[in-house]
Amino acid sequence: MKLVRIHRFGDSSALVTDQVPTPSPEPDEVVIHIQAAGINPVDFKIREGDYPPVVASQLPVGMGRDVAGVISKVGARVEGLQKGDAVYAMAATGRGTYGDYVAVRASEVAAMPSTLDAVQAAAVPLAALTAWQGLFDHGHVAQGKRVLIHGASGGVGHFAVQFARGAGAQVLTTARAEDAPFLEALGADQVIDYRHEDFSAQLGDVDVVFDLIGGETQQRSFEVLKPGGMLVSTLGEPSQDEAHRRHMRATRYTVQPNAAQLQRIGRMIDAKEVSVTVHESLPLKQAARAQDVLQCEHIRGKLVLKMAA
Repeated sequence: MKLVRIHRFGDSSALVTDQVPTPSPEPDEVVIHIQAAGINPVDFKIREGDYPPVVASQLPVGMGRDVAGVISKVGARVEGLQKGDAVYAMAATGRGTYGDYVAVRASEVAAMPSTLDAVQAAAVPLAALTAWQGLFDHGHVAQGKRVLIHGASGGVGHFAVQFARGAGAQVLTTARAEDAPFLEALGADQVIDYRHEDFSAQLGDVDVVFDLIGGETQQRSFEVLKPGGMLVSTLGEPSQDEAHRRHMRATRYTVQPNAAQLQRIGRMIDAKEVSVTVHESLPLKQAARAQDVLQCEHIRGKLVLKMAA
């Protein structure tokens, strides 16, 4: 089978398409025949050697975490899933979803939303789970809360806007001015153009900041939180000294596979409560270009690789 891997860290030229054995499932796994694979920032961070869980001694490493496809093999102890089921999942780091097949723990697999095709479904797992866990598991967003989402138009952000709106929160965002109509359609109450406006001068009394940008944006976010507020980041660890000084809370987290949450998100998608935005789908042979686009260009929603039929 084909699988895009890296044998060295570097730019997108490090991606190579290898011929590798088709995986066989462990007793608690299923093997998915991949129809589409989402592209995420963690992919190029792994490629560049900037993702500490992956070190040089582990190379070669398969690219990709998001997968949508059809189960081709079922492990001996798996119940509730069978060959031919259309599913989606967030695969373990290094197994690789830029290819033909991937083995995934059955406990991390959910039925593909019936209203989505494989390309749309592959855009969901990692980004939607990141948004869900950041807002609800760590941020405890609920009705009436004021939530500020940085980087709102991207893969994680566009799900976060919809999840926060669905929970009854007031949704404040930073993005480019041209993304305002897109975000308002998703449920944003306010869009601040980060290139020309200072969010910290406009906002206050925010309950939760969901930080998808990091750096100086993260640091200034303390200025808009109310006492007792929460800063949740997917990037660098926020300053605990600053949080303590201001009587706030702050945390960094890493998304975890969660089939139950994927199933719930899938039901919301099928109920038209959440939409999925795919910026572009590309063939597997353009995996390097897809990573370059995500890393260097401004996109709305997700980029997805579509496997040959």
